[in-house]
Amino acid sequence: MTFSRYPVARTTLALVMALAWGRAGLAHAPAPVQDEASMHVFVDRLLARMTIEEKIAQLTILGADHGDLDRLARSGLLGGTNGVLPGTDVLAYTRHIQQLAMQSRLKIPVWFMGDVNHGFRTIFPVPLALAATWDTTLVKQVQRAAAREATAAGVDWTFSPMVDITRDPRWGRVVEGAGEDPFLGAAMARAQVAGFQGRGLSAPDTMLATAKHFVGYGAAQAGRDYNGAQIPLPLLRQVYLPPFHAAVDAGVGALMPSLTTLNGIPVTASHRLLTDLLRRRWGYQGLIVSDYDAVPELQVHGVATSPADAARQALQAGVDIDLHSGTYQAQLPALVRNGTLPMKRLDAAVRRVLEAKYRLGLFQDPFRYGNARRMKAVTRSRGMLRLARHAAAESMVLLENHGHTLPLSRSTRIAVIGPLATNRVTMLGQMPALGRPQDVVTLLQGIRDAVDPKTRVSFTRGVKVTGGDVSGIPDAVRAARAADVSVLVLGEDKALFGEGQSRSRLGLPGHQLALARAIVATGKPVVVVLVNGRPLALPWLHDHASAILEAWVPGDEAGHAVADVLFGAIDPSGKLPMTFPRDVGQVPIFYAHMRTGRPRDASTAIALHYTTHYVDVPNTPLYPFGYGLSYTSFAFGPLRLSRDHLVAGGALRIRVRVRNTGKRQGAEVVQLYVHDRVASRSPPVRLLKGFRRVELAPGETKTVEFVLRPADLAFVRGDGTWGTEPGRYEIYVGGDSRATDTAHFTLDPDPLHEPH
Repeated sequence: MTFSRYPVARTTLALVMALAWGRAGLAHAPAPVQDEASMHVFVDRLLARMTIEEKIAQLTILGADHGDLDRLARSGLLGGTNGVLPGTDVLAYTRHIQQLAMQSRLKIPVWFMGDVNHGFRTIFPVPLALAATWDTTLVKQVQRAAAREATAAGVDWTFSPMVDITRDPRWGRVVEGAGEDPFLGAAMARAQVAGFQGRGLSAPDTMLATAKHFVGYGAAQAGRDYNGAQIPLPLLRQVYLPPFHAAVDAGVGALMPSLTTLNGIPVTASHRLLTDLLRRRWGYQGLIVSDYDAVPELQVHGVATSPADAARQALQAGVDIDLHSGTYQAQLPALVRNGTLPMKRLDAAVRRVLEAKYRLGLFQDPFRYGNARRMKAVTRSRGMLRLARHAAAESMVLLENHGHTLPLSRSTRIAVIGPLATNRVTMLGQMPALGRPQDVVTLLQGIRDAVDPKTRVSFTRGVKVTGGDVSGIPDAVRAARAADVSVLVLGEDKALFGEGQSRSRLGLPGHQLALARAIVATGKPVVVVLVNGRPLALPWLHDHASAILEAWVPGDEAGHAVADVLFGAIDPSGKLPMTFPRDVGQVPIFYAHMRTGRPRDASTAIALHYTTHYVDVPNTPLYPFGYGLSYTSFAFGPLRLSRDHLVAGGALRIRVRVRNTGKRQGAEVVQLYVHDRVASRSPPVRLLKGFRRVELAPGETKTVEFVLRPADLAFVRGDGTWGTEPGRYEIYVGGDSRATDTAHFTLDPDPLHEPH
């Protein structure tokens, strides 16, 4: 399918649209999107003219695999369909479907959606890597760039961001989220929504965002995808809900319920979550769209007796749109006509869809999101590639750097070894939209591009990511011996992370560790570059590698970004958004754990045998949350508070001086943690309550300020209410979750009191 097959000019289409609205009985084309009153009048008139089938079509998204989309679009029975279609001329495809929709009786525009997760044509680092930047401005810029590319091709709705909190790295979809912490997760949720939707949906380069998967999907039992979750209500409110609440506060246009069960109830059928909480408590006015085939899966969960019962339960619970299955389209007409479902409930859902399309400007110009000139200007432009390279480099976390092995000299003889050094497909990540492997700069190429012209860079694969063939290890050893340093590129390939890719082990798959042991045994320096979509358990590498750089899944500019960090063009500043365990047996492991009455403390009066511990591994993680090294060094202090008492309605200002004590310019992420000493519910050992990324020249000092208010300290109290409690709080400020610079304050009684 090519654009030339659909040559209708934009000006002609605009004229046709104006005439069409007149023939439909409407006084004029829709008023500007910002005019809410005009929107309501417009939608009221349109809704009054729609048949039941036309209404239900608006609550249905069908895939390109349906086989009859052309007829449905022409008949006004297609609400939306795929826009993210690899291997397709998306601009031509979306224009073609929209032209057919404009031939329907009411000419209601179709919208086009899909997973624009970390790029569209230009592929950026995966979301877990973006979270490792701890830079909300940069994350917003990345998703703003992705939206510009996608909308130019005709895509106006993305099923991103995924804001699920997860504390189990076995789960394959950790790669799509922001990690383990609700404060960081909420910050990343706000940034991504702002990136996709801009300041409003009136601009043609903004797109509807979807916060998913509401709620608890990331707490899947045993870390196995699609498993249900059991989450106590205090934990649900304090840990898993905050990123969704942040997305709602940021104006996210859509939410997608989890396709799994929460405490035994499929969220797709949970009136308590979707209507009582989202709609009534939070005041959410946007769309609720099911996950892929989640509506008919209510039967598989064992809570629905038939497709009709599944459709009834989902709509009554609050699910406006059925994604892919066609269950609404097949079952709702009869349910409405026989009175099982009231027309009022149907109309409420349809109204939300029509208003969302109105706000996107589709009624003003159904073709505003497909623009060949704009697509040519933005797609993989120099600016896009610069941003992709910068974001990838900033996301990388330096885990080890013994003896200042890094940065490398550009004249050093290098042996690049490992199965991922030339892998292009994996660098695109789990949801590459329209990304193409041929566009990826491999790590080998990036290193070769960065070294001096006469510097020798050899390559040998050694082993595959998985499998039992070790015949390549001797060649890799010879290459390492002939070089000054080995860059060992290890980790996971695309088949091991992402949706449906849970793992029971967290070590290096295949015989990669055997390869690493053989290369380290040469006695030459070994720099490990990790490519992976989750935290891994790598205690042997921790103990033996000269340096370890966590590169995550970097996107199109993978090779250039890795080289920028390895050779010191960019100082590493990424920080871990998830804890790295020593062993899978420690999972789930996270920094904000609860205290125990028998902590592992040598000073306790209890014999160590009767304290919480493992007999075969320390309690501590391999690398803690918030951790990351730099090529320079930083010092903190002194830590000062504006007062030692925080009162109701007041604010506490926390100031700390940060100094670059090294010889290079660098960036530090200053992190603020709080601990409640005594509470009616046993409090976590500490909670992240603020962070700031600070750039410092050698010897430079800056003062970083945080502000705490009583509401920041609210939690689910022992009696089940939400609020604060008076008492003493400890503050910790530093470069990771083990921060030791401390101060304390007391909180006065606060009238904040809300039923749980």
